[in-house]
Amino acid sequence: MTHTGFLVLFLCKGIRVIMIRTNIERKLDYATVATQITNFIFLPDMYVTIIADLLSSSILEKETYMNMSKKYEKIKQDIREKILTEEYKVSEKLPTESELMEMYQVSRFTVRRAIDELEKENFVYRIQGGGIFVDDWKGKPQTVMKNKTIGLITTYISDYIFPNIITGIDNYVSNYGYSILITNTQNNPEKERKSLSNLLSNKISGLIIEPTKSALSNTNKSIYDNIKSLGIPMLFINAVYDDMNIPYLVMDDLKTGEMVTDYLISLGHKKIVGIFKVDDKQGIHRMNGYIKAFQKHPEISNMGEIMMYQTEENKINLFKKLHTILSRPEFAPTAIVCYNDQLAIQVMNFVKEIGLNVPKDLSVIGVDDYQFSKFINPALTTVRHPQEKMGLDAGKMIIDMLNKQPVTSKIYEPELVKRDSVKPLDHSNDNWTEKNREEKAICDNDE
Repeated sequence: MTHTGFLVLFLCKGIRVIMIRTNIERKLDYATVATQITNFIFLPDMYVTIIADLLSSSILEKETYMNMSKKYEKIKQDIREKILTEEYKVSEKLPTESELMEMYQVSRFTVRRAIDELEKENFVYRIQGGGIFVDDWKGKPQTVMKNKTIGLITTYISDYIFPNIITGIDNYVSNYGYSILITNTQNNPEKERKSLSNLLSNKISGLIIEPTKSALSNTNKSIYDNIKSLGIPMLFINAVYDDMNIPYLVMDDLKTGEMVTDYLISLGHKKIVGIFKVDDKQGIHRMNGYIKAFQKHPEISNMGEIMMYQTEENKINLFKKLHTILSRPEFAPTAIVCYNDQLAIQVMNFVKEIGLNVPKDLSVIGVDDYQFSKFINPALTTVRHPQEKMGLDAGKMIIDMLNKQPVTSKIYEPELVKRDSVKPLDHSNDNWTEKNREEKAICDNDE
């Protein structure tokens, strides 16, 4: 190779190293850079194309490396998840390297990198000439160095009361040098399983979880049991799984449902609709509180009506049913107890659309004291959720657990927040109210 060739190659390799270690390559016009290089060292124009090709090859080099890293992480995560959920049981033989290469469409090197890391973490072991097997990982100390990171799984993240809970947790644990890694499930058990696996891949020190569909069977119990076996402290917020003995922080949802219903009854309301989400424990407990309040008043116990819904249910159907109930002259409810403030605000908007006034025609009450509940018109009567206080308490509890200190579960007492969406019922107007609803129902049918 000529001296010029060596010089060009040396320059390009140096520039490629810089480009691979930074993200600037996507911003460059390689032909322009190549032209500047040839002009700088007085090379003929024929070198422009050669240099541009050498420079652009850095993209392929970097992307190949990055893709390989992502693929080996995926293989490692998938296998570890199957081990933790006991899809692959202790001593069970895993697919061969060749089978894994075929399954994931990767090179042998990528497969071996994933298996090597799992072996270091005591999840698998190899037998020379015999294959790869699941190790007795529960009975061995985990050699993985944990990060000073607390995993946080919530059903939702960006709205409603969750930002305040997250703020409380972060404010506390950050004082002890911990950060939080947040994921959400959208109240989907499969997403919860993925979230648990992803957080384990990040070598978390502790875990705070809001259970997903807590009123239903816990389909992820095996992975929770295995996380416990790894010695990772866990606690629940807002709800608990019945089949797990883990510390928790929750509202007294039974008392909450009873309190809001008692309040409406004390104001003279008898015909009260209760709308509850029944795939979460909070909804079941609040509904039972609603029932308990009516049981204390046998004379009106047949005047309540319950509507139930689940996470995936289309709210259009829910409001159609509510419209039917509100239009029945023989029932003519005067108040609605809502599962939470989100639902209460939707209900208020709906009843306004069908020509009713809150609270003149219909009182509405929610739960949680969502930050916007006091700003809507009329301001929503509700029950205060501890929110940031719960977050601070959760942060303290997980730090105490990490420090091997004893902890005690906590149930927060409900606090009624009286605003403008509820009014005392004037029973002298009962006949007028029913007549008004009957006329409204006739108008709707005519339309």
